[in-house]
Amino acid sequence: MGAKILTVANQKGGAGKTTLAMQLAGTLGRQGDRVLVIDADPQGTAQRWAASAEEAAPFPAAVAGLAAAGGKVHQEARKYAGDYDYLVVDCPPAVDSPVPQSALMIADLALVPVIPSPADLWAAKGIQRLIENAQDFNEALAARLVLNMLQPNTALGREAEDLLADFGIPRLGQTLGLRQAYRQSQLYGATVHALDRQAKAVAEVDALASEVRNVVEVGGW
Repeated sequence: MGAKILTVANQKGGAGKTTLAMQLAGTLGRQGDRVLVIDADPQGTAQRWAASAEEAAPFPAAVAGLAAAGGKVHQEARKYAGDYDYLVVDCPPAVDSPVPQSALMIADLALVPVIPSPADLWAAKGIQRLIENAQDFNEALAARLVLNMLQPNTALGREAEDLLADFGIPRLGQTLGLRQAYRQSQLYGATVHALDRQAKAVAEVDALASEVRNVVEVGGW
């Protein structure tokens, strides 16, 4: 059986795609899965993240740069599918990039990180259309929104959750909070598990990984 393929995409920059991709991939890797992050963003943030790790404590997932593949990312990704349990594709934010559509063609699950603000939610409608188009060819493709940088118990957070209910794509129950730990772990080339006194962030990404695993392996859509 080949790898489960997770495509992390949003046509708006700054939504936290690489953070979500790397925390999820690293957490699955820590749990014993063989995971490859496909960095399809020309900025190469995922590659730099993993390269920041100390030699004695490498990032718990492999990372391959495939930005040059462009609209053929799906063809290149298939070459790795037999060697891993999960492929996590980190897509670029460019609206005119062919990469997200290509990656969605072979994905089992599209994850769309969104920041809880009306402007960010409106901007995410573009990726919703891409997902719907991809589902015409990839009938097995499921999709989930992931609420990122959430500040709980705020009016904006509550309003965003109300907007998500009418978005057209279901969301994961687990959210990621607005925490410095997510940025700090990037500096260390790690997931939040490597940081001291970050129990809340660790609990968030562990729960997120479990929920994603349920969707793709148990058929939770």
